[in-house]
Amino acid sequence: MWSDLAWGHSDMNSTEDLLSKRPERMTKAELIAALEVLQRRVQALEAETRRDVKSRERAEAALHQSEQRLASIVASAMDAIITIGRDYRIILFNKAAEIMFGYDAQEVIGQPISLLLPMRFRASHDAHIARFGATGETNRAMGRLGAVSGVRRDGTEFPIEASISQIQAEGEKLFTVILRDQTETIQANERLIEQAALLDQSNEAIVVRDLEGCIRYWSRGAERLYGWTAEEAVGRMVAGVLYRRDSSMLNEATRITVERGEWSGELRHTARDGREVVIEGHWTLVRDAEDRPKSILAINTDITEKKKIEAHLLRAQRLESIGTLASGIAHDLNNILSPILMGTQLLQMRLGDEESGRMLSVMQSNAKRGAEMIRQVLMFARGMGGARVILQPRHLVREIARIVEETFPKSISLEQRLAEDLWTVVGDATQLHQVLLNLCVNARDAMPEGGLLTIVAENRRLDEQYASRLGRTFENAAPGNYVVLAVSDTGVGIPGEILDRIFDPFFTTKAPGQGTGLGLATAEGIIANHGGFMTVESKQGLGTVFNIFVPAHDSSTRQQFNAPAFDIQSGSGEMILVIDDEASSREMIARALETYGYKTLVADNGANALNLFAPRRGAISAVITDMAMPVMDGTATINALRRLQPNIRIIAITGLADASRLKEISDLGVNVLLEKPFDAEALLNAVSETLR
Repeated sequence: MWSDLAWGHSDMNSTEDLLSKRPERMTKAELIAALEVLQRRVQALEAETRRDVKSRERAEAALHQSEQRLASIVASAMDAIITIGRDYRIILFNKAAEIMFGYDAQEVIGQPISLLLPMRFRASHDAHIARFGATGETNRAMGRLGAVSGVRRDGTEFPIEASISQIQAEGEKLFTVILRDQTETIQANERLIEQAALLDQSNEAIVVRDLEGCIRYWSRGAERLYGWTAEEAVGRMVAGVLYRRDSSMLNEATRITVERGEWSGELRHTARDGREVVIEGHWTLVRDAEDRPKSILAINTDITEKKKIEAHLLRAQRLESIGTLASGIAHDLNNILSPILMGTQLLQMRLGDEESGRMLSVMQSNAKRGAEMIRQVLMFARGMGGARVILQPRHLVREIARIVEETFPKSISLEQRLAEDLWTVVGDATQLHQVLLNLCVNARDAMPEGGLLTIVAENRRLDEQYASRLGRTFENAAPGNYVVLAVSDTGVGIPGEILDRIFDPFFTTKAPGQGTGLGLATAEGIIANHGGFMTVESKQGLGTVFNIFVPAHDSSTRQQFNAPAFDIQSGSGEMILVIDDEASSREMIARALETYGYKTLVADNGANALNLFAPRRGAISAVITDMAMPVMDGTATINALRRLQPNIRIIAITGLADASRLKEISDLGVNVLLEKPFDAEALLNAVSETLR
């Protein structure tokens, strides 16, 4: 046994020879030498043993430290860690598992793992563990499980995510399962799904793009608004999808968003089909976890219809303001023109020479032309008209067609489509004729190279839904029966940027001297005064269609009051009281009456007129009164005169003969209504008819 030890002695062979002798054959010196050798070897063995013990102690300490470290890791792990033996009983249950399942480790050690599973999963779980132990194959890797559930101590089930592994320890297979509670994750996913569904239900277009402009998210609302699907839009540059014409506003809005963190304002986008969409955008800068700008979240609201309605309201307000101004000016101009018209007629009677007659005729013609211009302004400003009768629109269209065929260039073809059972309307034939002729002339001007002019007349009933939609833009749009007159052309069309201005008074695209800008404004005013409305559709290069909606006639239509005309007859000294605040009108009316055999009294307002009338009530045959006067207006004056003499004959004069004014005057029971400006012939005929 000794020969197995190696000491490193220089004389190894002699030492071995010495130790191989039997002790009884050794000399004393040899025996002492052998003892010394043995002592040295014993010392060497003791040193080696001590080294082995220390090495074993260090290994045991390292093992104990590793075990403690492993135990600490297992105990402090955020995931639940459970180890089971081949009998499927629990031998390890960490702190996270205690929290997850509600058991203390001492309660479950030695218990079957099925204690932690819902009853319906226990059989399949045991079969899976057995298969895994036999084959080493499993589909249970963390993040790849399907629907897996655990059961807590209180019996509640909860979703889990698990992975499983196996090891050999002292000849026994051990299975370790790592579990994660998925309750919060699933709830968070459900919230995300709900939020995504809410985003998809939103009418707003929600778009996320990176700072380079590449679209990363495209909501269902964006699909509905712009026409691009998410698959088509995501990954493309936003400038190419929504800003195909001009991206300058995009660049400016992006710059402000990056600098300030947000931006709000209006933008014009282009949809897939090429139509322009006006949006109100609210953009927010999104940052990453390190607070660096990452992307831009845009919430875009479609305000296209809102902008159209606003434009219509602004135009209506402009029209109302201009109408108020025009009415006041027209009233004053009518007061100026009435004396001129009467004066020229009276002078023609007195001056017999041909030269004076020609000059007075020119003056009278120009005064009438001015009066007609004022009348046209009032048509669109306040709505005024002449005689209203039951009309068959078919006759109007045929008359317009005859004018078009006789006067328009031969390069323009005319087509008529008239319904056989066309309803009638109540209206002023002259005004409706003017509207149709104006639209046809505009169509002619839009086709300088020729084209097709089409006039259609048809019956149409507006239901509640369609009328409600039209009513957002057109005040007179109401459910009911309408006769629709459509005038269309194949001309150059109207540019979109001016389409909402074509009905503005004095707006024209024609060269100076070729148009006043009152044609369409007047036409719209006439149709509105008839209780209808006009729509227009146009595309550049394809033509324009004007649709005139006029309410169909029914038995409840009210007839307007109108003054008949008669031949001039001289008076026989009858006394006429003339009331007008305009001195020139007052004087000229009195002069015309006196020229034709009447006597006159004049007053500048209703109060003075009553002072003249009261003592002479039996001598005054008729009263001519202006309706718009200071101190006491025409209505108050007529009512006061009726109280003094109920059967007094009255001629009313007005310069603002809109529908409501005509109705008011008619209700006063006046005998004749004169609209300013009027000439001497109309005045004298009115007096003659009143006295008759």
